[in-house]
Amino acid sequence: MFTSPEQNILHLGLKEGMHVADLGAGTGFYSKACSERVGKTGKVYAIEVQKELVKKLENELRVWGISNIDCIWGDIEVGGGTKIADNSMDAIVISNVLFQVEDKLGLLSEVCRILKKGGKVLVIDRNSQDEFSNDKKGYFISKDRVKDLFEKKGFKISEEISTTPSHYDIIFMYE
Repeated sequence: MFTSPEQNILHLGLKEGMHVADLGAGTGFYSKACSERVGKTGKVYAIEVQKELVKKLENELRVWGISNIDCIWGDIEVGGGTKIADNSMDAIVISNVLFQVEDKLGLLSEVCRILKKGGKVLVIDRNSQDEFSNDKKGYFISKDRVKDLFEKKGFKISEEISTTPSHYDIIFMYE
């Protein structure tokens, strides 16, 4: 069972006019949910490393008439790789991506670069190997490791959300 983007982003306190980055946006489930919350004066940046997913999401957004999401082909592990301005995001979503990232500290440095002070990060990931893991070693990152990584970069835990048995959701505040 997967978590609900619409329910999870409620914990970010998104409002009209805010700017949000969806790092590792994939097919855009979180981008679309955030888009509704930030409204026409807000902006969502859907960052994805796979060109074909960027193009697919761009096409879907045109069909649906959604104009407040910018799809960006970028590398979330590299400084400047998101192509987003410094200190410009009110919130960031990292959903089912962190376990795949080789350079986790590089990703966190990019998060720190683009997030405003007082901004929030929603991290969603699997808390253990489950039916979707195909028994691949390393297919998950523990909640404790995620907390440790973020806290070492100056984040404080704002909230832990209980969603499904196979996932954890943590809201971090950047201070």
